[in-house]
Amino acid sequence: VDVKSPFPFFSPPQVLLLTCAEDLECVPGFQQKVFYIEQPFEFTEDQPVLNLEFDDCKGNNKLNFEVSNPDFKVERDGSLVALKNISEAGGALFVHARSEHAEDMAEILIVGANEKHGALKEIFKIEGNLGIPRQKRAILATPILIPENQRPPFPRSVGKVISSEGKEGAKFRLSGKGVDQDPKGIFRINEISGDVSVTRALDREAIANYELQVEVTDMTGNTIDGPVRLDISVIDQNDNRPMFKEGPYVGHVMEGSPTGTTVMRMTAFDADDSSTDNALLRYNILKQTPTKPSPNMFYIDPEKGDIVTVVSPVLLDRETMETPKYELVIEAKDMGGLDVGLTGTATATILIDDKNDHPPEFTKKEFQATVKEGVTGVIVNLTVGDRDDPATGAWRAVYTIINGNPGQSFEIHTNPQTNEGMLSVVKPLDYEISAFHTLLIKVENEDPLIPDVAYGPSSTATVQITVEDVNEGPVFHPNPMTVTKQENIPIGSVVLTVNATDPDTLQHQTIRYSVYKDPAGWLEINPTNGTIGTTAILDRESPYVQNNVYTALFLAIDSGNPPATGTGTLHITLEDVNDNVPSLYPTLAKVCDETKDLKVVVLGASDKDLHPNTDPFKFELSKQSGPEKLWKITKINNTHAQVILLQNLKKANYNIPISVTDSGKPPLTNNTELKLQVCSCKKSKMDCSATDALHISMTLILLSLFSLFCKSFP
Repeated sequence: VDVKSPFPFFSPPQVLLLTCAEDLECVPGFQQKVFYIEQPFEFTEDQPVLNLEFDDCKGNNKLNFEVSNPDFKVERDGSLVALKNISEAGGALFVHARSEHAEDMAEILIVGANEKHGALKEIFKIEGNLGIPRQKRAILATPILIPENQRPPFPRSVGKVISSEGKEGAKFRLSGKGVDQDPKGIFRINEISGDVSVTRALDREAIANYELQVEVTDMTGNTIDGPVRLDISVIDQNDNRPMFKEGPYVGHVMEGSPTGTTVMRMTAFDADDSSTDNALLRYNILKQTPTKPSPNMFYIDPEKGDIVTVVSPVLLDRETMETPKYELVIEAKDMGGLDVGLTGTATATILIDDKNDHPPEFTKKEFQATVKEGVTGVIVNLTVGDRDDPATGAWRAVYTIINGNPGQSFEIHTNPQTNEGMLSVVKPLDYEISAFHTLLIKVENEDPLIPDVAYGPSSTATVQITVEDVNEGPVFHPNPMTVTKQENIPIGSVVLTVNATDPDTLQHQTIRYSVYKDPAGWLEINPTNGTIGTTAILDRESPYVQNNVYTALFLAIDSGNPPATGTGTLHITLEDVNDNVPSLYPTLAKVCDETKDLKVVVLGASDKDLHPNTDPFKFELSKQSGPEKLWKITKINNTHAQVILLQNLKKANYNIPISVTDSGKPPLTNNTELKLQVCSCKKSKMDCSATDALHISMTLILLSLFSLFCKSFP
């Protein structure tokens, strides 16, 4: 190719040289770094595509070439050839050369016929298909490609900028990110020759491209030409291993799944250039643990990373595996999986999930249990076996009594730890009614069985239950017992004859009676026939009587060995008898000797009996001594009366005889005295000292008035 002409003509495959400067001295590396070749119909095996020239300026000792596409190689003379007939090679090839003293990277861009003209126009700014320059450019700054991770020495020359107008005193000036902007000082330019150099190794994963500006200045620093953009691209090196970042990786597959079932996807990340083979990953299974029933239970798609099953559904049986968990060591390798690729590994855990393909089965066809009559609780644990996963509903058992439990005396529940069926008596059994019970019980799983599996005869079992006879205590009929009696009935009166029977009808035992609790000590019972009589007067007003009812407890004791006891409760409702005289209050009153209000006191009466043996009460004054009547009593209502003085009295103590009678039949009368103190009153102070009267609280009088008004205004 004639690189001196700006309008070269190519014969297929056509090649365009971008580095147009003539080196006046040897620069280590590829003498041409970027090529454009037109995509032919097919790259032919062993036919040279182009020639690459690499010179380390020291004889190229131990020179070695590496091509990013494994379908190409570079011969010792620099010829790039295809290893086979290739119709599609991608958009670019990278060739890495390394000798004892230098290394470099060349880029070969593969374009179609239309893309070629676009590339020429971009680089040389030509117009249409004529090849006529639109404008003559004084600065030629061709793109520079630099491999990352270059080794010292630095600075290292990487390219050259040319000015077609070599004015005297003109200088090149470089600026932009990587020069005078952070990160500063990476690139610099020889202001005289235009040589561009890099001062340290580059990292493509940190910065992949630099856009610099180059201009020509005079001696005073004023711009003569430019600025012109100078693009520097960092060529990727395979310096990053694939990494699995999304772990832990856990997949699930149902046992018995068809061959080819996808379990999970493994995805690795490579920080290298995704458009190159440096980040082209291939996956592989390095190790499977355990190796049974097959060392190759799974396969991974080398490109997608999908893990699928490769064994038959019969081998994927959770119950026959030594463990339902498999661990796969997965390798991801870049460079398309070639030996030169870097690798990264991760562990994939695959769990074989259980499905309900095994019904629960009783360990025995018949179970035995013995229980004492009258006792409740668990009587037997029914055991089953199930080969499914204990952590799932495919293992957990559900028990049902399907026959032999008409009275609902039995219940069965599942022990969540052992999966056993706990059969319980919930209603006490009676030996005399039935000494034997036979239950038919079935067991199922919480989850339904898979369609092709059914419950069999082993999923049902019989339980034979023997009831043991126990000496039960006698039972009173009825219990509690109730009777109504008048209070004050004569001592020795019969209250009630109790009846108790022994449930143990087959034992023919005798029963004796005794008093268990008699709070007031009023009762006795005949030990043989159960007749209850009184030993004292029954008093309805006793503190042992609550709401007119007296309660006592009695025992019935059989002749068993040991004897059994039953308890009966007796409630005696006591009818009231008029056996309490009414009481009068207050019994003391005070009055001033010169008072104008001669109403001395309001009297009230109460009675412990019940109506009609209480009010209305009759209040009367007994015969007064002396020639003149000093007071009188007036009825206010059924329970209260007013005592009134008929004249002022001298300071002294007076006893007023009063009788109060209830309404009972026959009525009862209480004859009592009201003590009246007549005191001197001066300046609102009452002095009763001369009367030797007791000082009592006026509260009683106030209570009498309050009670009076309550009775008057119901």
